[in-house]
Amino acid sequence: MIEGARVRLNRWQQAAIAVGSAVGALLDPRRADLIAALGETTGKPAFERVLERMKRSPEGRAILSEQPRVISAKVGHAWDLPANTFGAAYAKFMGSRNFSPDDRPPVRFMETDELAYVAMRAREVHDFWHTLFDLPTNLLGESALKVIEFEQMYLPMCLMSVIGGSARFNEKQRKLFFQHYFPWAIRAGMQSTDLMCVYYEQHFHEDLEDVRRKWGIIPAPAPPKQT
Repeated sequence: MIEGARVRLNRWQQAAIAVGSAVGALLDPRRADLIAALGETTGKPAFERVLERMKRSPEGRAILSEQPRVISAKVGHAWDLPANTFGAAYAKFMGSRNFSPDDRPPVRFMETDELAYVAMRAREVHDFWHTLFDLPTNLLGESALKVIEFEQMYLPMCLMSVIGGSARFNEKQRKLFFQHYFPWAIRAGMQSTDLMCVYYEQHFHEDLEDVRRKWGIIPAPAPPKQT
């Protein structure tokens, strides 16, 4: 998934794929392959900065050295952990939505093995972040998480996703997002640790609230009740 199908692009090809992916993703936000292509073709400088941060972090270096994958064969034991643990919360999040860790599209447009792995890692820890921040997978929740992802990685794709997602909000959703979720996401993204330097799989057995405190995670507040 990381090494087998990568494609070398010149700048014109990269720009063409970026534009086409952006348009396609706006028309159909469910197209994970287009969102992935957009992230790769516009995100090289951001992924390079993430890579350098990981190299400076002991836990980040361990991730780069061992290159763990978030796939069923590697994280399936989370389904057997006690209910209070981070791993069990992740398993509940995935199971309640009938998600599979194996559904992520492969990395295709990164130039080096290291950058390809960083891009894949960013893609695969997305559901860990949903679990930790207690965000739903609807348009509001995904847009809020993209704000946090942008603050953590400065990926242009995240900013474009927020703009594209907010354009699809109805009036009620727009008000809820910008008055409730957006201010929280800005604060949550700034307060939390460098989340790309966390070896999540080694913390599956730990209490969910303990890891949230350790990593500075502020779970999403409940939406205000309608009056």
